[in-house]
Amino acid sequence: MAPTNKPDRASRDERARLRAYQARRAVHEHQQKRRVRDNIFAGASLLVVLVVAVTAQLFFFNGGPGTPPPSTDAATASPAPSTSSTPDPTEKSGDAPSPELAENRTWTGTLTLNDVPLGIELDGAAAPQAVASMVDLVKTGFYTGVTCHRLTTGGFFVLQCGDPTGTGSGGPGYSYGPIENAPANDVYPAGTLAMARQGGNASSMGSQFFIVYDDTTIPSDEAGGYTVLGRVTSGLDQMKGKITDAGVEGGGTDGKPAVATTITAATVQ
Repeated sequence: MAPTNKPDRASRDERARLRAYQARRAVHEHQQKRRVRDNIFAGASLLVVLVVAVTAQLFFFNGGPGTPPPSTDAATASPAPSTSSTPDPTEKSGDAPSPELAENRTWTGTLTLNDVPLGIELDGAAAPQAVASMVDLVKTGFYTGVTCHRLTTGGFFVLQCGDPTGTGSGGPGYSYGPIENAPANDVYPAGTLAMARQGGNASSMGSQFFIVYDDTTIPSDEAGGYTVLGRVTSGLDQMKGKITDAGVEGGGTDGKPAVATTITAATVQ
């Protein structure tokens, strides 16, 4: 009687099934490892993007623009026309001009942005330290050729100027306080001239100032409000038509003006 080969066939079939199972398992394990690796890579990439985004926001908004990103809700947004310098919050630094230079009087003059002349008044009685600094910087030619590096449009309406570096972190080599003549209700009417400062730091004012081109509410922080040193008496509508109406570079609500803006002349008397 011829021997049967059924056991051999069964054994071969079993081995084939085992090899197929092992192959499927190897493929499955490879796919799992790949998914884990892909997830780790995606998570790491997302983390890098978030870190870069947060770092960029902190640099920009604390450096001038300084502060959280602006909201379109004027009650919660924080334009904080600010600088990114970090002087001691309780002390002046450098050699700021004496408040006596303000002479306790009203100063008049012209601030020309590109080809737009703005008539200005500075209140030396209400803000003697800020006006003394502004008068000195104007008379020494500090502002001529300096840019306006920041424009806000999203519920806040300010054009910020006076940084010789154009980055939001520059100044005249000194800082001063205290905050003077800040509005008790945090409302800054159109035409207001006020000093930028570091958030929470009443003694961080220098050369950076902002022009309010539409009525704006700017909430006080732990240091208070913002020093109002004067007002624009003429030319504001022309400035809006030629500069601020064009908005922010890139279409945002806080950044460089779309129309590059330079202080081409400044006078006071």
